[in-house]
Amino acid sequence: MKKIIVMMMMLAPMTAFAQKFGHVDMQAVAQSMPEISKINGELEAMAKQFDNDLQAMQKEIETKYNDYQKNKSTMNASKQEETENEINAMMEKFQQARQDNTQQLQKAQDEKMKPIQDRIMKAIENVGKNGGYVYIMQTGSLPYLSTTLSTDVTNDVKNEVNKLK
Repeated sequence: MKKIIVMMMMLAPMTAFAQKFGHVDMQAVAQSMPEISKINGELEAMAKQFDNDLQAMQKEIETKYNDYQKNKSTMNASKQEETENEINAMMEKFQQARQDNTQQLQKAQDEKMKPIQDRIMKAIENVGKNGGYVYIMQTGSLPYLSTTLSTDVTNDVKNEVNKLK
């Protein structure tokens, strides 16, 4: 009986080493999905439209300011103050529009990428369960990841993502 207990104690650490660990390059998985190029195109178009709008606003501010500079000497004090207030209001509106555009673009990116991220996570979960992995870590998220003790499951995840369509 003692021999069996001693033998089991000796084998217990060996079974711990038999655990499977994997790593995945989620960026590579995402880039392999055809939806990504469509999403990137939509986001780039949105960003370009926002940029065009901001450039038009900036040009309008510059024109108003240049006109003010040219005609400042002929304006009375109240007209100068009124024009300065208009320019300041236009600049505030410009800053607010820039901030709003950034927030809208981030929100659109989050909304469009959520289904992609969910699909990738489901694929990783499926690969982990089907492959008997204890952990699947994201490449680049750890300071060091041994590729000799960990299996690269990126291609398995890519295949699984395609199955989940």
